[in-house]
Amino acid sequence: MSMLIAAFMFVALLAVSVAHLLWSFGRTWPIRTEKLLAQTVVGFRDIERMPPRPASFAVAVATLAAGIIALALADHDSGGFALTLLGLPLAAIFLARGAIGYTAWWADKTPEPNFRLNDRRVYSPLCLLLGAGFLALVIMRLI
Repeated sequence: MSMLIAAFMFVALLAVSVAHLLWSFGRTWPIRTEKLLAQTVVGFRDIERMPPRPASFAVAVATLAAGIIALALADHDSGGFALTLLGLPLAAIFLARGAIGYTAWWADKTPEPNFRLNDRRVYSPLCLLLGAGFLALVIMRLI
C-alpha cells in the first residue's frame, strides 16, 4: 500500500517539477503569456511577471527531491529512522501550504481570479493530499 501511495505522490510531484523546470527556462507552458501565467500560478496582487527563473528552478529541484523521498519512504528497509523523520517536515510543509490556501489572509494576498479558482480546486487540495501522503508513509514505516 505504501508503494502505491508513494507512486501517486511521485507522479504528482514530478508533474509539478517539470512545469517549474519549463518556467525556469522561460517557457510559459501551458499559458500563452507570462503575465497570465503569473496571475494563474502565483496570484499576488498586480503581478505582471513570473518570479525569477532561479526560484522556479529551485522549486523544480525541491519538488523532484520530495517525490524521490516519497518513493524512498515507501521502502521500509531504506534510510533508517533518519529518513522516517525527514517525512515529518515534508508532511508539515505540504499540510501547511494546503491549509493556508483556504484562509482569508491568503485570499487577500493572492486575489488574482485565475489563481483563486485554481488554488481552491487544485493547488491547496493537492498540497493537503501530499502532506497526508507523507504523514501516512511515515506512520506506515513506524508500525
